Amino acid sequence: MVDSFEDKVLLITGGTGSFGNAVLNRFLESDLAEIRIFSRDEKKQDDMRKRYSNPKLKFYIGDVRDYQSVLNAMRGADFVYHAAALKQVPSCEFHPMEAVKTNVLGTENVLEAAISCGVKRVVCLSTDKAVYPINAMGISKAMMEKVVVAKSRSSDDTVICATRYGNVMASRGSVIPLFVEQIQSGQPITITDPDMTRFMMTLDDAVDLVLYAFEHGRPGEIYVQKAPAATIETLAYALTDLLGVPEHLIRVIGTRHGEKLFEALLSREEMVAAENLDGYYRVPPDLRDLNYGKYVEQGEQKISDAVDYNSHNTTRLDKAGMQQLLMKLDFIKAIVKGENVQPQD
Repeated sequence: MVDSFEDKVLLITGGTGSFGNAVLNRFLESDLAEIRIFSRDEKKQDDMRKRYSNPKLKFYIGDVRDYQSVLNAMRGADFVYHAAALKQVPSCEFHPMEAVKTNVLGTENVLEAAISCGVKRVVCLSTDKAVYPINAMGISKAMMEKVVVAKSRSSDDTVICATRYGNVMASRGSVIPLFVEQIQSGQPITITDPDMTRFMMTLDDAVDLVLYAFEHGRPGEIYVQKAPAATIETLAYALTDLLGVPEHLIRVIGTRHGEKLFEALLSREEMVAAENLDGYYRVPPDLRDLNYGKYVEQGEQKISDAVDYNSHNTTRLDKAGMQQLLMKLDFIKAIVKGENVQPQD
């Protein structure tokens, strides 16, 4: 068990995003002494300051690319949730070095500062796009995970682990707010490929996964929450039915830069070593050193016989199942009731 939250300080990098807001909704009434929001967006910080109006919240302007600004926010923190990242696949395709600077070098800065300041636990947030990556965003996140494992080898007093999850519904960059906006404005819903599948998780699921890793994580481990998936076409029809426009026009526009037909949360190689924990998978780090001759084959399942865990072979949601999941989103419930609301950015 990890230390109690009582009188502890939690730092959330990228804390003005969807995940940061979800954590605040869960933790503002907890025993935490202080929650620090670190981001480069002063407007969103000001909005949060006014929205929550809570003395427990402290705001730090900075960028994970700038070590000194990270260090300033890190001093005195007990725990860190590292959510700061560039997440848009197409924009990272056109600006790959920007993805490297934020997702890889920024993570290095966060972990180095955490170790230097004696932080007890750090959970880094990764993505399914880091598995068999074909785009710059996924490659940078895969490298981020390697940084996590490498840093965890030498951080005796700071436990560093990671989570990996798929599409977080209605979060920044999700297609759901876009589809809702297109429906409300009378524009056709634009889908890339009707057969494209994505894992579907709510923000509460994402927070639950981070908390599970926070409580159970050991150095270098990656935690994955099992999740259902749906095709983009099923998602579109589920939304049009929920919003009372089942005949709304849907237009197929083709795959965007760097997109896959389906995503994987665990590779075949990881499935061989992964521990099945009911609703989660635990992926241990490879702690062997470079003296390969010391290690003997343990007779485990062969990689060639393993199957990856992806959005094509997980539980598939039909339209009714997708609608049930959509109705867990507050902003969808409000729209169905006829209220004019927007998802949190």
